[in-house]
Amino acid sequence: MEIHLVDGTYELFRHYFAVPSHKTSEGIEVAATRGVLGTLVRLLEDGATHIGVATDHVVESFRNDLFDGYKTGEGTPPEIMSQFPLVEALIEAAGFITFPMIEFEADDALASAACIAKEDPSVNKILICSPDKDLAQCVTDDGRVIQFDRRQEIIYDSSGVKEKFGVEPSSIPDFLALVGDTADGIPGLPGWGAKSSSLLLARYEKIEKIPLDPNKWDIPVRGAAKLAETLSQNFEEAQLYKELTILRDNVPVMSNVSELEWIAPKEHFAELCDRLDSSKLAERIKKLSR
Repeated sequence: MEIHLVDGTYELFRHYFAVPSHKTSEGIEVAATRGVLGTLVRLLEDGATHIGVATDHVVESFRNDLFDGYKTGEGTPPEIMSQFPLVEALIEAAGFITFPMIEFEADDALASAACIAKEDPSVNKILICSPDKDLAQCVTDDGRVIQFDRRQEIIYDSSGVKEKFGVEPSSIPDFLALVGDTADGIPGLPGWGAKSSSLLLARYEKIEKIPLDPNKWDIPVRGAAKLAETLSQNFEEAQLYKELTILRDNVPVMSNVSELEWIAPKEHFAELCDRLDSSKLAERIKKLSR
């Protein structure tokens, strides 16, 4: 059995910037919402059977309480924000299981669902459908949990993550803490670029294991003295940034993988599709009903 875990928030943003605007006769912007549904329908058409979709029901999370600079909904086009409840309603009506996050984030939901799924011996592969960097930490060495960038059709197993970032999946939070992640408002440490961070984390794995004395580094790194000084002076900040990038895998999203099995849309799905000018998608998904 394969499990597909979809980042609904990413899909909504992606389609908003990728497809032309479409407003219904009621004046409601729905183009990105229809795009998300289209993505899920294509998954079914490609043979997916068990699908979970995570969304950020609200943009802010517990991480905003930890760090004032963490991402907020400020600056997000209102045409995107207005579609969050709409896309959740549509994909639920389509028969998919959704994880709408409030205290946590969609990525936490995906990490939690993957954690539950990999405990089930009947599951041989879990595909986290999102290119988000922080989700690379969920990839496992045994190849059961992988990251799937469907837009570019690239699969990242543990060797793929290491090739892309220069570190093992387990070191991704440390890597992002040092380098920073502008998408989440994490600044990283001054002077710590991707090359120096990956070199040191490939050797020491965790920020806490990197010697603060550069003379104890047993690999050559350009600007070692300055990097060590910066890490020493900003060690607490680095720890905080790491805490922000660690995904929580104990969010109560589901009890077992059987809940993710797609069977058919709900009775009101066709009516909702008509209101969103999505009758063709309704016809496609109806043909797939089991």
